[in-house]
Amino acid sequence: MDKDHSSSNKKIRVGVFFGGKSAEHEVSLQSAKNVVEAIDTTKFEPVLIGIDKTGKWHTAKTEHFLESQTAPTLSAASTGDSFTLIPGGDRELISVDTPEGNSPIDVALPILHGPLGEDGTIQGFLELTGLPYVGPGVLGSAIGMDKDVMKRLLRDAGIPTTPFKVLYSHEKATVDVDAILKELGTPVFVKPANMGSSVGVSRADNAKELKQAIDTAFDYDTKLLFEAAVEGDEIECAVLGNTHPKASIIGRVIPREGDFYSYEAKYIDEHGAILEIPAAIPEELSEKAREIAVKTFQVLGCEGMSRVDMFVTKDHEILVNEINTIPGFTKISMYPKLWEATGLSYKELITELIELALERHERRSNLKTSYDL
Repeated sequence: MDKDHSSSNKKIRVGVFFGGKSAEHEVSLQSAKNVVEAIDTTKFEPVLIGIDKTGKWHTAKTEHFLESQTAPTLSAASTGDSFTLIPGGDRELISVDTPEGNSPIDVALPILHGPLGEDGTIQGFLELTGLPYVGPGVLGSAIGMDKDVMKRLLRDAGIPTTPFKVLYSHEKATVDVDAILKELGTPVFVKPANMGSSVGVSRADNAKELKQAIDTAFDYDTKLLFEAAVEGDEIECAVLGNTHPKASIIGRVIPREGDFYSYEAKYIDEHGAILEIPAAIPEELSEKAREIAVKTFQVLGCEGMSRVDMFVTKDHEILVNEINTIPGFTKISMYPKLWEATGLSYKELITELIELALERHERRSNLKTSYDL
């Protein structure tokens, strides 16, 4: 833990970044609300920093943000004046004028799902400020967001992943949907390459549906993936740590509609899917999945936290579907639920994530920069 805080009783000010311009804005609000409700206030003082859908930054009033029982909003009633943070290189100088007064930030906790939050952009900004932050760094975040790059790296590392093809928007006019269906089979899933939470994801069982799915995916990104359907169980594993990451127990997702784990099932409808924790799979498969999850985390250059989503086929082969570097933190999200079932409470999980951020920052601050040489 950071030396400046471990020897004093001063609370650590945690900048909770939430909202954002991505299609996952509402998910981020829900996640941030749950984090602020659960954070250990004997150790930490949350400083709420909201980014609205236009990209403006606001300081949010804690009491107003928590008033909503179901759907917190980022509006004039719940925020202070908009402001700009300028990278200064000395984190002790980074402060925010909140409704409660001027608050220096000691560590950042980004709860920004999707593009412009989970893709390395906010991480790069925080690197420029010199501020410790929770979660993977710039490279790991960028890789984790781009499903195409992620799958190529996994494949090169010998980690089995689902069969896929890539299409860029400028190739849309000449795409041969019949050839794709012939190669990948049906159903085929179509996903924006840089999006999470199942936003923009469609299932296609024929050429007409595939064309519609392509249009939908290109609403969210200029690159998309076609993925072959996998017969088997969808399982997930939460990974936590820096240089020595650890894996949670394995959970299994059983969509109620027999389709796929949709946006609504993940974050809105608590009855949209059955989350089986622990997963009812053989112990040897569970251990293998945990090992693959940790290896995936390391191969993709992640630190802090990530959730690794996998499939177990009927032949007991484990295929990595994707990694989520800022997984959902809502009350029905798999990441905190898996750690709670493993023995780490929601409050303890947040504390460990903050401590991992401070530990990584201290470790990296001892490295020489070109300026030091």
